[in-house]
Amino acid sequence: MSNIWKTEIIEISGVLQGPAKMPFQMLAKQEYDGHLSIHDDQQAQNLGFQGAPIEGPTHFSQFDPILHSIWGNRWFEVGCISAHFKNVVLEGESVIAFVRRPIPQENITRIWALKNSGELVLEGTASLGPTHPKTELEKLLDSRSTPEKLIILENVTIGDRSSKSDRVKMGFRSHLGKNYPFTLAQKLKKITELCDWYCEATSEKTPWGAPIIPFEMVNPFVRHTPDGLPSAKGPSIGLFADLEVKMINGPLLVDQEYLLDREVVGLGESRRTESMWIKTNIRSIQTEEVIATTLLNTATLKDSYEPYESEAKRIKKN
Repeated sequence: MSNIWKTEIIEISGVLQGPAKMPFQMLAKQEYDGHLSIHDDQQAQNLGFQGAPIEGPTHFSQFDPILHSIWGNRWFEVGCISAHFKNVVLEGESVIAFVRRPIPQENITRIWALKNSGELVLEGTASLGPTHPKTELEKLLDSRSTPEKLIILENVTIGDRSSKSDRVKMGFRSHLGKNYPFTLAQKLKKITELCDWYCEATSEKTPWGAPIIPFEMVNPFVRHTPDGLPSAKGPSIGLFADLEVKMINGPLLVDQEYLLDREVVGLGESRRTESMWIKTNIRSIQTEEVIATTLLNTATLKDSYEPYESEAKRIKKN
């Protein structure tokens, strides 16, 4: 185990697991469209949750030391974590990350996380590129049909793209706005698994000559600015159902500027939600090559959109 981690990992019957960790809630004051989000206790309880959920990507950090122990520095350069979120985690609950040791010569394996109670938090795949095998979310997206009529996402179409590329960078003290009311420096004080290569004080010692952005912070990196895409009608409240972060020629570096391009690649519906899948390409400013991608499924709760029933009648939705 590299000394960049202080994580104790054990292996039982070919499954590696890290220690139980209690993730912190850092989005209690998150706002969008002029209202608080699902990460506010009262908003969450109004929609039938016991309390405000921890943001799903927070759990990614518990996998990093395990996957680095398997694949070494290549994990940061060409690793991919692809996760379907199953049950929310509240602040004060413990989570344990599990990774099945990959078969020799294979570059994909199963991952999952459990609460101490045994309840499943997420499941998916971790893989190594740069030519990645088909991931958990790519298979999931391919397996689902596109609904004919949506209400909250009525104005969204598969193939919608951002009109221009955003130029974005993340510094240690960059304020990420109301969507993410904390800085990278603040996150690193509470991150479940801290790596020396994330930190400002030891950054010159990284193989890439600069500190790296943790996997769990890649989604805030791509989402803290307006995406330029048609959006869900509001006011309404959503939560992350699925997220994939894929490195192709990484890692992403702190204080380095990148180009972002976004596209709607899927639409879906369940009994309680309407969902939009957005793929973001993160490209080099200098060469315009794709450095990394994210695939995010945001599920908007039907009960959070007050005119849902009346609009369903208007378009004769069954």
